[in-house]
Amino acid sequence: MSKPALLLLPNLLGEHRHHEVFLPASVDRAVETLDGLIAESEQGGRRFLSRFKTAKPATLIPIALLNEHTPDSDMDFLLEPIRKGERWGLVSDGGVPCVADPGAKLVQRARQTGINVQAFVGPSSIMLSLMLSGLSGQRFVFHGYLPKEPTQRKQQLKRLEQASKQDYYTQIFIEAPYRNQHALEAIMETLSPETLLCVAWDLTLPTQGVLSQPIEVWKKSPLPNLEKKPAIFLIASPEDKK
Repeated sequence: MSKPALLLLPNLLGEHRHHEVFLPASVDRAVETLDGLIAESEQGGRRFLSRFKTAKPATLIPIALLNEHTPDSDMDFLLEPIRKGERWGLVSDGGVPCVADPGAKLVQRARQTGINVQAFVGPSSIMLSLMLSGLSGQRFVFHGYLPKEPTQRKQQLKRLEQASKQDYYTQIFIEAPYRNQHALEAIMETLSPETLLCVAWDLTLPTQGVLSQPIEVWKKSPLPNLEKKPAIFLIASPEDKK
């Protein structure tokens, strides 16, 4: 009998017919042991379960929600079935849980209460974009989302650029897909010509694209259409001192 645990399960970054190409067999075996699943949405959780063989029908596996609207006071409630001896998974809508999503709070509470936590490897847009960018992977910082307000967004971009020049860290951030184009235009207007910018979109999909070049080169070509596409942005100093 499998021991009670919170299982941190990776998800795909897009819709693929065969999940086995991107997720290791250990994830299949883990999902087969689940008594329940914690997901960002009911629809996303059901879609995740539908890809796998499960011990009982996937439609009968309970799903609890953990997203940006979940209060901290719900963490103990979410962990209660595990304390009673069950195995529950935690999954993000895309990529790995606890990175750029609220799962970290659940893991922290699980650690505090002595619950066994297990993590499984899978695709991460942050790591894949860093690998594909050609920018330094020795030192990097992930900042999450940029401010929505245009003036604050430009100020933040300037701060990130200055940090990359001063400390030679690759700066990584994301945007909501419907704001990608605005963010890209703001980057063009704000950053210095020599600053390196990488934009990666639709990672792992047939429509995947990665462009990594100085701002001055970006400005000489038409910008890619990032409207409603999952994308990630990386900037770095051109100095080769990282």
